[in-house]
Amino acid sequence: MYKSCVAALVAALYWLSAPVMAAEGGPIVIKFAHVVADDTPKGKGALLLKQLVEERMAGKVKVEVYPNSTLVGDADEMQALFDNKVQLLAPSMSKFAPYTKKLQVFDLPFLFDDAEALQRFQKREAARQLLRSMADHGVYGLAYWNNGLKQLSATAPLRKPSDAAGLAFRIQPSPVLEAQFAAVGAKSVVLPFAKVYESLKGGVVQGAENPWSNILSQNMHSVQPYITETNHGVLDYMLITNNEFWLSMPFAVRSELEGIILEVTQAVNREAAAVNRRDRDRILASGSSQLITLTPEERQAWREQMLPVWKTYEAEIGADLIRAAMTVNRRR
Repeated sequence: MYKSCVAALVAALYWLSAPVMAAEGGPIVIKFAHVVADDTPKGKGALLLKQLVEERMAGKVKVEVYPNSTLVGDADEMQALFDNKVQLLAPSMSKFAPYTKKLQVFDLPFLFDDAEALQRFQKREAARQLLRSMADHGVYGLAYWNNGLKQLSATAPLRKPSDAAGLAFRIQPSPVLEAQFAAVGAKSVVLPFAKVYESLKGGVVQGAENPWSNILSQNMHSVQPYITETNHGVLDYMLITNNEFWLSMPFAVRSELEGIILEVTQAVNREAAAVNRRDRDRILASGSSQLITLTPEERQAWREQMLPVWKTYEAEIGADLIRAAMTVNRRR
């Protein structure tokens, strides 16, 4: 028993000191894995982080970027972080339900009026505290990276909530998103992001929810003849690392990295707004999909149909947190 405890302690100390040892014998290597293309807000953010670290921290830190699930896929990325096989991830907030229920606030449909409201919320103390909400699980939140509001794409035109009844939509693993589609009589299928295009093309699912940049970068519009501009939800990411890895680095190194991450985060969030406007125009110009623009009354009908989802998850998320999110809207 004594020997096993000593061995475990030695192994833990070795693992914790590994980044420091790397800094002494060479740069600390940070592997940043993600599942989207380079030409997306997240993809560009990862490359900008790599660039700025190379320019300002050469010899101390090296960032390696692995896009498009080339190192690890959707289903395995969190375990890879815990195993220290990757050191940076930027999963969507839907991926964090096993570690905290509070982040489900970002999955609630029609919670934020627009992207500006979302950004106002993310700057408030309630949202800043959420970055540390997974500390007990070893997850260290660094920043919120915006990717845009979600639109509904499908093989059929969706103007009324009842139009979605019977269709199957791809979702990320999130009970809130499952409940969202159940509220309009639709089915949900959890699929890795890398399989969405083929699943849409093959008819495994008939629809999906994504920001414009994801739709274009994965060519989803070519197999989705209709896109309804609902702006009904948020697809944002949290830049995360492993607690032990991050805190094992020298304080000065960590502080410098945090400064770069803040700068990159501001760039990512500006880029997200610009890219989604650009990609919306590109999709419409391609002629592959018909845009369905909802009237205020039609959008309100979707909102009212999905509003019971808020009540269902209020106890898990916290009524105070939902109210804090609602206060950023200009709706009266």
